[in-house]
Amino acid sequence: MPAYLINHAKGQGEDILVEDPTLVLTFDGPWAVFTEDDGIALAVPVDQIASIQRVDELPQDQQPEE
Repeated sequence: MPAYLINHAKGQGEDILVEDPTLVLTFDGPWAVFTEDDGIALAVPVDQIASIQRVDELPQDQQPEE
């Protein structure tokens, strides 16, 4: 399941973990926008974000070959 950890810039709020089976991250102007099947789930101004990390495991068919 797609999951993203949003690390807020210092003093801009607490870190947030967002996850949903159909979650998609896009950037729209000054916004990081997380959408799922029902529409926008979360939108965060990019100037309040230190980093966004995808933290879920890749599906088995997308794992790197050993």
